This record gives sequence, structure tokens and C-alpha cells, in this order.
Amino acid sequence: MLPDYIPVLIQIVIASGFAIATLIASALLGKRALRNKVKDSAYECGMLPVGEGQARFSVKFYLVAMLFVLFDIEVVFLYPWAAVYRQEISEGGLVFFWSMLGFVMILFVAYLYALKKGALEWRN
Repeated sequence: MLPDYIPVLIQIVIASGFAIATLIASALLGKRALRNKVKDSAYECGMLPVGEGQARFSVKFYLVAMLFVLFDIEVVFLYPWAAVYRQEISEGGLVFFWSMLGFVMILFVAYLYALKKGALEWRN
């Protein structure tokens, strides 16, 4: 069974050797530039880098995004249910209806809770 792994070991040795040889060649042959504060600073299209790199978002933004994903997933579960609803009801499966109604009611209670907590109000 060991001879089956010899090609894998050869590939690992060649890849490691190539990586080490490339790093050594880069260190020996590369030009070493003089470092200073101007060269090490970030290049911002000719402008001086002032302030933060990215504007901060409010926590409300992320909360509304999570609520959107939650209710979007609800719709993903409703589509297959609606596709087979008529067939299931004709076969006498009212449990099918009540289980989905329970699912929707749980999400509706979560929505009311989010409204009560003010999760969807932007002016706080």
C-alpha cells in the first residue's frame, strides 16, 4: 500500500522545494528599497490618507438586515408548501395546513416582538 503514496510524497517534496527556492531567490536577487514613512503609507489616488478607511454603520442596519433575512427565509419555506398545498388538502391532510399556520404564527409573534422593541425604527 505504501507504493501508492509515493507520487503524493514526490509532489509534496517538489512543491515544498519550489516554494523554498522561490523565497530564497527573491531574497537574494531582489532589490532592497530604502524604507521611509512616505513609501510605507497607503496610496489614496494622490490624496493624503485622512480619517478612517470605511464609514461605520449603525447597529440598526445590521439588525434590520438580519430581520430581512429571517423573513426572507420564511418565504423560501412557503413556496414549496404552496406548490403542494392543493394536493395535500385533497388527500385529507389538514395537519399540513395547521403546521404551516403554526410556523407563520411563530414568525408573526417574532415580528410583533421586533416592533415592540423598536428594532425597525430608525430614529433612535
